[in-house]
Amino acid sequence: MKPLTGLRIIEFDGLGPVTFAGMVLADLGADVLRLTRSAAAGAPVFTDVGGEVLHRGRPAVGVDLKDPVDLARVGDLIATADALIEGFRPGVMERLGLGPDACAARNPRLVFGRITGWGQTGPMARQVGHDLNYIALSGALSMMGEPDRPPRPPLNVVGDYGGGAMLLVTGVLAALLEAKTTGRGRTVDAAMTDGSALLTSLFHALGARGLWNEARGTNLLDGGAPFYRCYACRDGRFVAVGALEPQFYAALLVGLDIPAAEAPQFDVGAWPALHARLATVFATRDRDDWAAHFEGSDACVTPVLTLVEAPRHPHNAARGTFIDRDVVQPAPAPRFDGEAPASSPQSAPISLDEALGRWR
Repeated sequence: MKPLTGLRIIEFDGLGPVTFAGMVLADLGADVLRLTRSAAAGAPVFTDVGGEVLHRGRPAVGVDLKDPVDLARVGDLIATADALIEGFRPGVMERLGLGPDACAARNPRLVFGRITGWGQTGPMARQVGHDLNYIALSGALSMMGEPDRPPRPPLNVVGDYGGGAMLLVTGVLAALLEAKTTGRGRTVDAAMTDGSALLTSLFHALGARGLWNEARGTNLLDGGAPFYRCYACRDGRFVAVGALEPQFYAALLVGLDIPAAEAPQFDVGAWPALHARLATVFATRDRDDWAAHFEGSDACVTPVLTLVEAPRHPHNAARGTFIDRDVVQPAPAPRFDGEAPASSPQSAPISLDEALGRWR
């Protein structure tokens, strides 16, 4: 048994956040049916991007949403579902006759989860965009990168996954809890602009207190502080230094053999010189030498591992943070009751008839 065992969720196949949200919900035990475009409907675009991992734990059900018969049978699935998640542009589900109002008429307790970049409303709601555009508009992107260069894209984890998929999952689960009490579902409008803006809450608070400025790369957590950034090592690899608190910073200085009197932590004017000094020291040894040197200390120094290296690290291996299902991939998270996360292998595709039979 997993926490969401017994929940029935329909996922309308898409890219990015809706796919990731479907994976998370399936990992947590929900019975997710991923509705994909059938051969009769024509080849979908990018359907297999990340599929070896992102499609795990739930079967694909081929449907043709332009076929009235298939559309009606999808409606039958919706009538017995607990939740639905989709990532189409605003208005697409309504044109199919599967919008929130139509679905609620058949299933009042259905939670209807929607994920878009700009949201269901607002002047840009129907405009195209990608993760980078959404986090640019929310202000999150402006804080990332070097001070003398354009902002650097932080992969698509801030908009698509952090501000998008995880907020969609949160909203759907919150609405499901309410529906258990009220018997009525909700429409969840998860926008990546809203979610990525929410993720910047701390920095709005710091800015209001004069503790954060808009000059990128000059602040405590954006690489401006010499004790909270990455450094290149002799072998061209890197270490991450996160010695924020004074006691951890003191341990860092001890480990680097730097007298505390020569390196006051919060003398911002001295940060550039201290950064240069630490860069010189870290460049004298290989990454793994530094990792061994600081192992067990409170200096908060860790190696920057690649995707290939991370699964082999002793800590990750001991916790089972990664699993190997033909493709090495992150294991489901979080874990419950201290148990190792249960794996969610790929599921074989099933027909629409089989899907309907499964939920009768």
